[in-house]
Amino acid sequence: MSSSDPVPAPSRPAATGLPEVVDRETWEAARAELLVEEKAHTRAGDALAAKRRRMPMLEVDGDATVVGPNGPVPFRTLFDGREELLVYQHMWWDGAPHQGQCEGCTLTAWHLQDSAYLRAPGVSFAILTTGAWEEVEPFVAFMGYTEPCFSVRDTPAPIGGDMGYLQCYLRDGERVFLTYAITGRGTEVADPALGLLDLTAFGRREAWQDMPPGRVAGNDACWLWRIDVDGNPTWGPTGRPAAQWTRPGATAETTLGRTGTHN
Repeated sequence: MSSSDPVPAPSRPAATGLPEVVDRETWEAARAELLVEEKAHTRAGDALAAKRRRMPMLEVDGDATVVGPNGPVPFRTLFDGREELLVYQHMWWDGAPHQGQCEGCTLTAWHLQDSAYLRAPGVSFAILTTGAWEEVEPFVAFMGYTEPCFSVRDTPAPIGGDMGYLQCYLRDGERVFLTYAITGRGTEVADPALGLLDLTAFGRREAWQDMPPGRVAGNDACWLWRIDVDGNPTWGPTGRPAAQWTRPGATAETTLGRTGTHN
């Protein structure tokens, strides 16, 4: 199988516990009932966003050094002349090959490949990682990322430090402030594939989900983030983060190469 061939859909057992079949009037009534709750959920999200806009902010060192394709630069330059900056902090396995890098962070970075609609209202975007730039640079080239990427290996927190966060920064002249940060499932806002799966009858097919009787979704959390050359989800040594199979030169592998430190 070459890297240009489509990844086949994995074979799975026939679905069980399917939704009840009803007439259109009954379906539309059920849809309207759920829509009331969905609208309440949207309004609750708007209220939370309003509270975020009222949070205090933390001043950070705008002169802190980050390393990118042009060498070391001050963190402040990542704003690229705009007032705000959104960053994703990508975890990194030191010394690991491309297929051994963080599958969850690859998922998020893959969804953030074009920041045109962030830049339009004045928000720049960048990916930060604790990986050494000499390792990060070939990974970025392999993935085909076009958004700015930088190493914060020796940069103090909160710009460096713990990874796996979405962070929002504000620039006031030469001063730089952290206004918001979120990790864990809070970063799912950047992963629309997960939100789209939540609209489907089987959702993410993960065991933690609340499923109707008879409808089985017994997979581990995040089970589909890494797949093998045949499209079968696996976290074993033959897997890659799912997006990597679209990349030229992606080949079957037998090791994740995770012998270093997960920064």
